[in-house]
Amino acid sequence: MRLRLKAAGIVLLVLTACRSQQPIAGLTGNQPVQWQSGEAYTSKPKLVVGVIIDQFRPDYLQRFYHHFGSGGFKRLMTQGYYNRNTHYNYVPTVTGPGHASVYAGTTPAVHGIVANSWYSRELSRTVYCAEDTLARSVGSDTDAGRRSPRNLLTTNIADALKLSTNSKSKVVGVAVKDRGAIMPAGHMADGAYWFDSRQGKFISSTYYMEALPDWVNAFNTKSLPQQYMDSTWNMLMPLATYEGPDDSPFEKVFKGKRAAVFPYNLRELGPDNGNYSLLTYTPFANTIVTELAMAAIAGEHMGQDEVPDLLAVSYSSTDILGHSFGPRSAEIQDMYLRLDQDIAYLLNYLDSTVGEGQYVMFLTADHAAAEVPNYLVTNKVPAGYFSQKDLRRKAEAFLQNTYGEDGLVEYVTNQQVYLNHKIVRDKKLDLDVVQQSVASYLRDVDGVVAVYTSGELRQQDYCEGNPWLLKKGYNYKRSGDVFVVLEPGWLDGGKVGTTHGTGYNYDTHVPLLWYGGHIKPGSSVRRQNITDVAPTLSFMLDIILPNGANGEPIQEVLQ
Repeated sequence: MRLRLKAAGIVLLVLTACRSQQPIAGLTGNQPVQWQSGEAYTSKPKLVVGVIIDQFRPDYLQRFYHHFGSGGFKRLMTQGYYNRNTHYNYVPTVTGPGHASVYAGTTPAVHGIVANSWYSRELSRTVYCAEDTLARSVGSDTDAGRRSPRNLLTTNIADALKLSTNSKSKVVGVAVKDRGAIMPAGHMADGAYWFDSRQGKFISSTYYMEALPDWVNAFNTKSLPQQYMDSTWNMLMPLATYEGPDDSPFEKVFKGKRAAVFPYNLRELGPDNGNYSLLTYTPFANTIVTELAMAAIAGEHMGQDEVPDLLAVSYSSTDILGHSFGPRSAEIQDMYLRLDQDIAYLLNYLDSTVGEGQYVMFLTADHAAAEVPNYLVTNKVPAGYFSQKDLRRKAEAFLQNTYGEDGLVEYVTNQQVYLNHKIVRDKKLDLDVVQQSVASYLRDVDGVVAVYTSGELRQQDYCEGNPWLLKKGYNYKRSGDVFVVLEPGWLDGGKVGTTHGTGYNYDTHVPLLWYGGHIKPGSSVRRQNITDVAPTLSFMLDIILPNGANGEPIQEVLQ
């Protein structure tokens, strides 16, 4: 924000900043990095490995620390740099926007991935963030490959690397979830690969290629998913070493089991639980993605010359399991103990193939997760459940009674109400007035703490809190008309497991770890926005910034 002050005929421009958000360097006691020609990152990393752990909470690093080995998370925390106070600076905090924002260095207001799916008034249907009706599956005869990054409106760090090296750099994305591979890999990637749970193999899209590379075909031929489907998921350690009891009323019970307890015999449970879909609930899926990441490094010869490459790895199963079992389950703890081994395995592989000090890894999350509301209630903490179906029903009834018109609510999703703009125009109604009237009504709904309209988000300059976060996540062409904010601890979901998506700390606060290259060990509790990751990489690699990036480079990582 700029304020113009006149004094003695001189116009002064005074810069002001929202104090609760990203501090301005020089105003907080942090001195800019002193740079001399030839000193700053003359030796660039040969490979950048970006790791996003889906639904990763910072407290997991502390709660499970004493059971981690020395080569995984502990290695990153003790030998790398840990930004302990990193937050998402928008809502909704969900997977598609999260992956897009980390790599694009900006928020959904700019890059356009406003949710996992949103309502399109132009198409009169929901649009999935990675859908592409022009693309076809590669490596599968299902439609799981009709995906691409076309809905991403900006470039990201992977695109910036490609552009800066005239496409000499290799860029690959791998994940179980398609959006976890596609959004990080960007528009110009050599390939993005994800798991087709109907066929039990990794596939891609004609957006990238007409046929899978030989190394992907060779990987699929190993049939690792089937090998794990023929196995049993047991506890890694004795039950007494875990935080709490294995059996909990807040967890999903798979068909064929009487309780949510170990062991999980995948061969027996598979037929009634989606076969390969069941695999994605287990730590074995993370291990398979780790193997695929290493196969990509070997198959694409990544990190083998002086032109930097980028490998984007996303671990999706932490989120899939978390939604059904919650953050206090023995299943989640076991998954992270096994993921710790996968991280160590990947780091050792990078040491032996790319070389210690020749690569950089950053590790973060696309969002965190809330406590299970029923668990909070049993511990006398305010919490509750919210129904989006009820929200739509109430909004429709109110508008019909107020304006005498049916159909004024066109769609409700992501706790956003999309009004029917055609009916509003045809009936010569004032859109802002209609928005304000329904917003005023919905503020009295149980579990709702605040309601904002798109008109307010466009016109008001918010500096903090939920409206500031909503504004950062608002895109005029893709977002709704009315935005509902729930009370802390309230979730829109089922009675077991957890979810995410709010602007509260339990959803926005994520780990951010840096390791390798010239990165010095250390940590900071200075607040960082997740949109600072991509600019930091741009300066580390000495390349152009992604075209929509508005984050700031993290000075401590670059010193």
